[in-house]
Amino acid sequence: MNLQQQLMERLDTLNPSHLEIINESANHGGYYPGKESHFKVIIVSQIFQGMRAVQRHQKVYGAVQSLLAAGGGGIHALALHTYSEGDWDGHFPNSPECAHAPKN
Repeated sequence: MNLQQQLMERLDTLNPSHLEIINESANHGGYYPGKESHFKVIIVSQIFQGMRAVQRHQKVYGAVQSLLAAGGGGIHALALHTYSEGDWDGHFPNSPECAHAPKN
């Protein structure tokens, strides 16, 4: 199972009503086809109701810890956009350009 699928499986434990996982590895230096190192996660869950952003992020990190590079996994960067159902308006921010992105 690839990292993106494992990430999806772990985040499903947070009972999301909306979940998007975008592999942004191609936008970063050192990319090669099939690389899985940089992801953007957009997750909406009622479990986040009443939590501050840092608490929401801690909840996500707790679910995916072993997949992160520091935990022995292969994910180098994880951009989190966490929303409760009341906060979610269907929009999320664009990712910034990476300074080491491959130049076309």
